[in-house]
Amino acid sequence: MTLVSPEFTLDPTHREAGDVTHFWRVQRHHGLDCLRATFRRHAYARHSHETYAIAGITGGCETFFHRGEQHYAETGSIAVVCPDEVHDGEPHGDSFEYRTIYPSAALMHEIAEDITGRPLSRPPWFAVSVLQDPSLMTALTRLHASLGAAEGWVTEMEQDTRLVDFLARLVARWGDMDGPSSAPEGHRGIGRARDYIEAHLGDDIELCVLAGIAGLSRSHFIRAFQKETGLAPHAYLTDRRFRRASRLLGRGDPPGDVALSCGFFDQSHLNRVFKARMGVTPGVYRAA
Repeated sequence: MTLVSPEFTLDPTHREAGDVTHFWRVQRHHGLDCLRATFRRHAYARHSHETYAIAGITGGCETFFHRGEQHYAETGSIAVVCPDEVHDGEPHGDSFEYRTIYPSAALMHEIAEDITGRPLSRPPWFAVSVLQDPSLMTALTRLHASLGAAEGWVTEMEQDTRLVDFLARLVARWGDMDGPSSAPEGHRGIGRARDYIEAHLGDDIELCVLAGIAGLSRSHFIRAFQKETGLAPHAYLTDRRFRRASRLLGRGDPPGDVALSCGFFDQSHLNRVFKARMGVTPGVYRAA
C-alpha cells in the first residue's frame, strides 16, 4: 500500500490563514485522492475534475455552484459532483469541515457494473447535488478515517471493504445508470476549439484564433463557449492546465517542470491556480 500520512501533508500556508488541510492518496484504487479539511477563509475557484468529488460535511455549511445553481451542504449531508462538471465551494457562515474522496470514473464504472450485473456504457450519474442520507454519511466518515489511518492500524482488507461497500450503497441508492453523459454533444465549432486548447495548453492562445477555429465571431464564440462548458474561454484554458498539472504532479513530476509544460508563467503562478482549485499546493499534492 502507498499511503502518505496526512499528518505530514499539512499545508502551512492554509494553517496560517486559519484553514487546515490533510491530503493523501491510496494508489491501489486507481489513485484515490483523499482530502480532509477545515476551511474558514479558502474559497475554491470554479473548476472541474476528471474524477468524481464526494464530500461528507462534518461541520458547518459549504455553499457551492453546480449545474447552474447555488447549493448548500450542511453538516451531515454529502455533496456529489460528477467528472467534468464545473463547480466551486466556500464556507457559508464562519467555516465548514469536510472529508472528501475523489474516485475515478473507472472505479465507479466497476462498482456500477458489479451492482447491476451487466455491462454499462458509462459510469453512473448523480442527479442530486446534495444528498441527505445519514447512514451513508456515517459510512463515508468511517471509510475516510480508515483510509487516513497510520499504516498498521487498519488493514487493507478493512479499507477495501469499507470503500466498496460505501460506493456500492451510494450508486445503488442515488446513482442513475443510464443518465446523461458527462460530455453531451455540442456545437461542432466549439468542439474544435476545445480540441485545439487541449493540444496547445503550453502555448499562449489567442481568442481570435479560437473564434476562427469555431467559425464564429469573437463575441458569439464567447457566449457559445460559456454556455457549452460553463466557463469563459480563458477560465476553461486555466482549468485544463490545472487538470494536466494534476496528472503530471500525480506521477511525480517536479512543480517547476509542470508549470513550464502546462503554460503557467512560473511556479508561483501554478501554486496559486492549483491551490485555488484543489485546496492544497502542488508540492503537497505531488508528495502524496
